[in-house]
Amino acid sequence: MDKKRIVLLGSTGSIGTQTLEVVNKYSDRLEVTALAAGTNVSLMEEQVRKFRPALAVMWSEEAAADLKARIADTDTKVASGMEGLIEAATLEESDVVLTAVVGMIGIRPTIAAIEAGKDIALANKETLVCAGHIIMPLAEKKGVKILPVDSEHSAIFQSLNGERHNKIAKILLTASGGPFRGMTTEQLRTKTVEDALKHPNWSMGRKITIDSASLVNKGLEVMEAGWLFNVPVSKIQVVVHPQSILHSAVEFEDGAVIGQMGTPDMKLPIQYALFYPDRLPMDGKKLDLFSIADMTFEKPDPDVFKGLKLALKAAEIGGSMPTVFNAANELAVARFLDKKIGFLDIYETIEKAMDAHKTIANPSVEEILDSEKEVYERC
Repeated sequence: MDKKRIVLLGSTGSIGTQTLEVVNKYSDRLEVTALAAGTNVSLMEEQVRKFRPALAVMWSEEAAADLKARIADTDTKVASGMEGLIEAATLEESDVVLTAVVGMIGIRPTIAAIEAGKDIALANKETLVCAGHIIMPLAEKKGVKILPVDSEHSAIFQSLNGERHNKIAKILLTASGGPFRGMTTEQLRTKTVEDALKHPNWSMGRKITIDSASLVNKGLEVMEAGWLFNVPVSKIQVVVHPQSILHSAVEFEDGAVIGQMGTPDMKLPIQYALFYPDRLPMDGKKLDLFSIADMTFEKPDPDVFKGLKLALKAAEIGGSMPTVFNAANELAVARFLDKKIGFLDIYETIEKAMDAHKTIANPSVEEILDSEKEVYERC
């Protein structure tokens, strides 16, 4: 059996390191041909020495130079910046590009990979949030699969297996509610970075953990789901499910609801995307319904967790507005993590950026990136 050859963009982050755990377990079936990361040279060196990719990319030139010196005794080529990411994404000797970089940096490499005929395992929400109108038609034109790696979107994807010809009445997108579930606006006002990083169920990177606490993450996921499954946002319902057992579900026209359940482990959707349509054994704790005992479901409060309400507004406006929403959130979260602003200031930053923006109806990649730049300059 030929090995599936993987390019991994974002190899030193949470999704990236868990992906490499899957690769390590199934080294007889998976092979890494390229790795890309931001600035974590030490971890990248470890990964290069273990997985021996043809190409390793660091975002900064300084980090790339450092890595090149460290791995001079290997055959791995080193590149940097957007040029390096695109080189990795279009590597001839690869089958699938798993894009787990954080932010809009993922848009250009994803487009380049699709143009080169590579299947995409997508763990970068911003790609579809900001450029879904470009990505999805291009993937269809090139006959390329977009395989979701996010837990919720993977669950929807799995729930649609064998049902693609049936009409979706509603997508039920679940949310754990994060560490601040059930709190009031006044309670959120005093919450710290340390409070926000204490996610009750999932182990994720810092930025996405803050997004989960603010429900911005769920807003981004609603927009992403709309593009992935060709469903209007009005048919996507966010359901707070604190136990994180039902990862999402689909309601069909006849009222039947099909969902995917499992323990909260990101390796499950990662492995499913890499081996689709096959399911292979996976280590770790399996779902035990007797030990769960209860599964509960609640409505989110969009007046307290304004990230969700603002995301739905951005989706409704469309065009370049989702980019502005996303860029303002990235900026605000970075400031919050640096303890320069309070938790509720995240919402205020997003709202101000959206109010100030003049929407472009059908933005090109350049206009998307210009809209992001405009937010950063204005804020």
